[in-house]
Formats: sequence, C-alpha cells, structure tokens
Amino acid sequence: MTENKTQPTDADVMAFLDAVEHPTRRADGLTLDALFRQVTGFEPQMWGPSIVGYGRYDYTYKTGRSGSSLATGFSPRKANLSIYIMPGYADFGEMLDRLGKHKKGAACLYINKLADVDLGVLEEIIAAGLRDLDAIWPVKPR
Repeated sequence: MTENKTQPTDADVMAFLDAVEHPTRRADGLTLDALFRQVTGFEPQMWGPSIVGYGRYDYTYKTGRSGSSLATGFSPRKANLSIYIMPGYADFGEMLDRLGKHKKGAACLYINKLADVDLGVLEEIIAAGLRDLDAIWPVKPR
C-alpha cells in the first residue's frame, strides 16, 4: 500500500510563514494561522513543504486504503491561498454564498486574498468542516 504523498514534518511553521515572499500573502498566512488556531484549538504542524495543518485524522476507505491526513489547514501558495476543509464543502452552499470571492475544489477552497472574503464566514466554514470530519473520522490534535 502506498503512503500519502503529504506527510507531517517537524519544520517550523512560523519560519515557513515568515519566509513567504509576497507581503500580502505572508500577512494573510499569519492571519489564517491565528484564525485556525482560534477555531480548532490545535497547534499547527507543517504537512509536506507548504501546508500548515491543524489536527489530524486516521481513515480507512471501503477499498481498504488507510492513512492519516491533516484535519484542516491552508497553504499560502503563489497563485492563491488554498484552504483545506475535509471532507469537503457538500453542505456549505449557504455559507459559501456569504463568503465572498472564492473558487471551490473537492476539499479545497481557493482565495486570492483575505480582503476578498468575510473572515467570520470563513471561521464558520472551518468549524463546520471539522464537525463534519469528526462525525466520520475522529479528529485528534496531532
């Protein structure tokens, strides 16, 4: 069985965020870190070289594939901010309508800059995603 490509590391989260080149993306990353800490109550951990994760969960699919993944988190990428909400946004239509400018993937939300969205709504989405995930696979701090 193959392992997940993205694994937790011991890299320093603050050093990663401080090293983000674009000043707006760096500031948004620091704001997101504070928001995720507040909503989740978890300390962040780097997952791979560029994802800041909060909490983790262990899963086993019907196929038998199993592993661990971050429960929620974000990455301040060059093109946008990628926000990871597991297991996805299936029932979040009303919240997403209130969020502001964004694009949606299966379990990822893409935002150009935090000034484009309502942070209170983003907080609701993060909390709802954790509740949904925890109902399927228990979420742990690490």
